Amino acid sequence: MRVVTICLPESYVEGVDELIIQNKYPNRSEVIRIAIRDLLVDELWGDRKPSSSLPLVAQLQKLALMQDPPQKPT
Repeated sequence: MRVVTICLPESYVEGVDELIIQNKYPNRSEVIRIAIRDLLVDELWGDRKPSSSLPLVAQLQKLALMQDPPQKPT
């Protein structure tokens, strides 16, 4: 496997850590691998039905903005 460095909003990291605390996954890498695999199946490899909703990336960006309000300059 290759090592890939990514930047995530704090709320995503907290969510991933919560899944690990709940013993749903053994570690962060496994959570992220499964999430990426599922995305690739949905977006590239699976039989996708056209959708009129926002693309997944846009939905995630919108969610991140709602959860991580902009910081005021100091």
